[in-house]
Parts: sequence; structure tokens; C-alpha cells
Amino acid sequence: MKAIRIHETGGPDVLRVEELQVPPTGPGTVLIRVGASGVNFTDVLARQGIYMSREAGNRLPHTMGTEAAGVVTGVGDGVDPGLVGTRVVAFVDGGYAEYALADHRLTYPLPDSIDFVDAVAFLVQGVTAWELVHERGAVQPGETVLVHSAAGGVGGLAVQLARLAGAELVIGTAGSNAKLELASALGAHETVNYSQSDWADRVLELTEGRGADLIVEAVGGEIGEQSLRCLGDHGRLIVYGVASKRLSPFAGTQLMQHNQSVTGYWLTSRLAPDSPTAAVVPQLLHLAAEDKLQATIKHVYSLEHAADAHRALANRATVGKVVLVG
Repeated sequence: MKAIRIHETGGPDVLRVEELQVPPTGPGTVLIRVGASGVNFTDVLARQGIYMSREAGNRLPHTMGTEAAGVVTGVGDGVDPGLVGTRVVAFVDGGYAEYALADHRLTYPLPDSIDFVDAVAFLVQGVTAWELVHERGAVQPGETVLVHSAAGGVGGLAVQLARLAGAELVIGTAGSNAKLELASALGAHETVNYSQSDWADRVLELTEGRGADLIVEAVGGEIGEQSLRCLGDHGRLIVYGVASKRLSPFAGTQLMQHNQSVTGYWLTSRLAPDSPTAAVVPQLLHLAAEDKLQATIKHVYSLEHAADAHRALANRATVGKVVLVG
């Protein structure tokens, strides 16, 4: 089979196209013929060797990719053989390949109305968006939600989920007019260009000085620091990434007067078989099948061009989900 491997960490050129044996199934696993695999910014960081997880020092050589959609072609001991031939999405080991293995407990039936390319948007990014809005953010009807990077894979889904949760005002930010237009199309009531120096003032203007009840933030640096200015009384600021590679310093004394909180979110530490986090995927697929949740797919690359997909993500030149197909 064809697979994208790294033998050392570094720039996009370390991604190599190689021919490998199809991996054998083990107890509790399924083998998936991959129709589409997702590419995430965390993949870029892992390739560079700087992703903050146990997998950052992955055994090398290593096939990249943590999510895929396709058809089950084999099962290991302890797995229902009736799964063979089933369309699924799954968290996998080595998704940048023609075949990948998955734990059967992290494998989910895919409704016929959702194609493989759209399906991978509801795994890493979909679960993250759901937990930012519902589990960590605890959005209530009538609240105001500020979503940074609202044209991104997580941000675009978070905008939609906040609307579905009954948020009265959803404000999406992005760094270009084209991205702001997409955020509006996905359901943001208002949009703000955060590349402009007065963006925080604009948010306060839109909220009549109250600020947002919930802010989801993955940029870091000055964007993160200025976000505190936009946070209302009893507001929640959730940090789930640092795209700028600059941390935002927060002091507890900044939060006391208005009873605010800053919370970190990291999917890797929460995603385990049979966990409440893993159970989110079927809910997302149900919403998508009912046309209540839309995947944004603008960038589809062939497997051989995985390096180009990484370059586009690193340069923040993408919107929505980035996908590889065989």
C-alpha cells in the first residue's frame, strides 16, 4: 500500500511517499480501506517535533494521520465480523495511507448521506468544536459567543454549534474578508477582522460594552491577550491552540474582579475508547445527516501531495477542513 511516512522531524519535505505492507489486524482492531484522511494543524506540529503530547516523539519512521473515513476490510479477534464492508469514520493510527488500523471502539458507522471527504471533518475538529461549545463552554441560550478563526475547521463548526445551542449573538473573527464571508455563511451573526488593531473595540461595540460570555481561542499572542478585554462578567475564555506560536500570558488578578475564567482544552488527553468525548462523534454525524451541521471542505489533496497540504496549513492559507484522498 501507499503511505506517507516521516523518518525524522522537520519541514514538509520530510514527508515521504513509500510502499508498505498492509498492516495486519490485532485484537480489538479493524482494518479500513481509506477513502479520505484528515489533516490537522497538530499534524504540522507533530511533523516538526513540537506537538505537546506523548506522540510528539513518535517512533520513527512513522506513518502520519490520526483520522480517516473508508470501508472496513478486516477485523481482529474480539470484533464483530459483520463490520466488514461497513462505511465508517475512525480515529486511526497512520491515516495518511491507503489502509489504516483503528480501535473498534473508536470506529463509527457512517450514514450513507455523508461522503468520506466530509466525514473526516467531524472527528478531531468536530469533537473539539463540540466540547468547546458544550462541555467546556457550557453555552446557554441567550449568551454571546466569540469564535476566533471562525473560518477554520474547528471555528466553522463551533459557530454552527453555538447557533444550534441557542446563542443569541455569535461573533466570528478571521484575518481576511474572504474568511469573514465564510464565517457569516456558516451562521455568525457578526464578523470582525482580528488583523485590525481595533478589533477588540469592535467586539465591545457589538456587545454594547458587556463583552462575550464565551470566547474560544486558538491563536495566542496578542489575540489571546486582547481577548480578555472582550470577556464579560462571569465569562469563560477557552484556549485550545497557539497558531501564532506565541503564548498569551494571563494573571489570576486579571480575572478576579469580573469573576472570569481561563481554561485550557486538549483533545488528546480526553480521547479514550468508551469515553464521553469519544461518544460525541455519533451526535455530530447525526446532526450532519439531518443537514443541521455542515462540513466546510475547500482543500482536497492527493496523498502524494501531503507536503503541500502541510505547507498550506502552516501558512494559514486554508479554510475549513483539509483532506487527503488516495
